[in-house]
Amino acid sequence: QVQLVESGGGLVQAGGSLRLSCAASGSIFSISGMSWYRQAPGKQREVVATGTSGRNPTYADSVKGRFTISRDNAKNTVYLQMNSLKPEDTAVYSCNAQIKQYYSSKYYVDYWGRGTQVTVSS
Repeated sequence: QVQLVESGGGLVQAGGSLRLSCAASGSIFSISGMSWYRQAPGKQREVVATGTSGRNPTYADSVKGRFTISRDNAKNTVYLQMNSLKPEDTAVYSCNAQIKQYYSSKYYVDYWGRGTQVTVSS
């Protein structure tokens, strides 16, 4: 069993900062990509940032220069530092991880957290 648990969301004024965390726990052999997604009311879920081992992180154009994704592989944790927040960043932020549970696992499987609410007031 694998669980992803996000934390760090909340209410912040425009221009402020928040740092989200997502910790993966359970039976984990290897993690490939770890990503942050968000979904605003009435909108489709979109990828915000992706961190894959051995590759440069990628970001949605709307957050480039403001958000930074980082990983602590020893803790199976991914972070999202969000600066210069805007009201349009308001959404439920969820993390995704591609995980192999066992050495013998053939494929990486997608796991999702339940999400954390980020609200930016103007």
